[in-house]
Amino acid sequence: MDAAARADALGFNFVAASPRHVTPAAAGPLIARAQGLAVGVFQDAGDALIAAAVAAGIRAIQLHGRESPARLAEVRARFGLPVWKAAGVRTAADIRALARDFGHADALLLDARPPEGAAIAGGHGLAFDWRILAEARPAMPWILAGGLAPETVAEAIRVTGATFVDVASGVEEAPGVKSLAKIAAFLREAGRG
Repeated sequence: MDAAARADALGFNFVAASPRHVTPAAAGPLIARAQGLAVGVFQDAGDALIAAAVAAGIRAIQLHGRESPARLAEVRARFGLPVWKAAGVRTAADIRALARDFGHADALLLDARPPEGAAIAGGHGLAFDWRILAEARPAMPWILAGGLAPETVAEAIRVTGATFVDVASGVEEAPGVKSLAKIAAFLREAGRG
């Protein structure tokens, strides 16, 4: 992969039900070699798991479950790291509600709503209608996620004006198996957006 095509942030998924799951012990050596912000992805996690991931080296926390605004504030106070709140959205009203309820987050991660009954909140390769951001763009930092892949990321950036994008399944050969070629293509196409 081209050394100039590096991600600004790398996500380490600590959600046990996810095919991308990694333990804090396994993530530690990877985080130590990572170039970019190491972000821990959690879904309704307890403090012990977050503490273990912080000890392994994560430098930002992404809450991708049903965490409340109070829980987000508690996590930020306890760990002293930036906390991003991720949520599935479908409508402009969903985005406005997320920004209202989690306006104290360091960033919002806007993802597509997961399929009904899904065990994990994200990583399904689904997109929401990006045009809703035209009427409900958050005034705070936000990250675009959901259904992004090398083939879609440049258009997504043009349509939404996103300055930060998140990808998981869109750069995989199979669930949980990343493709270096797809990652390089994604980074290249994101630069064209």
